[in-house]
Amino acid sequence: MPKCLLAALFALLSLAPSVVQARVLSYRIDPVHTQVLFSVDHDGYSHPVGRMKVKAGWLRFDEDDWSGARVVVDVDASSVDLGDAEWDEAVTGKRFLDAKEFPLAHFESTSVEKADAQHGTLHGNLTLRGVTHEVAIPFTFNRAGATIFSGMQTLAGFSGQVAIDRTQFGMDAFPRAVGTQVELRLEVEAILDQDAERNYEATRKTDPDHAAQH
Repeated sequence: MPKCLLAALFALLSLAPSVVQARVLSYRIDPVHTQVLFSVDHDGYSHPVGRMKVKAGWLRFDEDDWSGARVVVDVDASSVDLGDAEWDEAVTGKRFLDAKEFPLAHFESTSVEKADAQHGTLHGNLTLRGVTHEVAIPFTFNRAGATIFSGMQTLAGFSGQVAIDRTQFGMDAFPRAVGTQVELRLEVEAILDQDAERNYEATRKTDPDHAAQH
């Protein structure tokens, strides 16, 4: 083999690791298969469960290297579903979520701690009712791969749980009748999309819900 060809081959091989390391996997969060479930004590009698919908979001994740993982997500505060219209209206009203004034709950991660191949803790800032607090969310990485149910798109799936104190976000009504600790369960599916971050930012700039809060 000519020396010049060998030199070119070695040069390409030497570049290959850096190319792989520079590859960032971006996903858009799938609102159809992503849910935020919440549960809170009801005067000691039960712990009703409701759900909220994710409006938009994206994440970066490489199952072989979690150091660059990041999540940005918006939850529709008006999407509360407890199975009863009056109850939904009470939770989205001024005493609790105040969804008209603050239509979105917003979360941005700041770091991730990896415990093992499937478990970790996501650290970040949750903004709710215009108030921001740090939260730490233990989560499970379920799997990543292509599926026939989405036209062979590549998906990544996660499950997480965390408890928040509603009074820290200005929701201090009925402290005896309604528990102050709200348990959140997160079920997330995201679709591989290298334009996810750019498209999210473009939409955010024209979204009236974001304009109402910023």
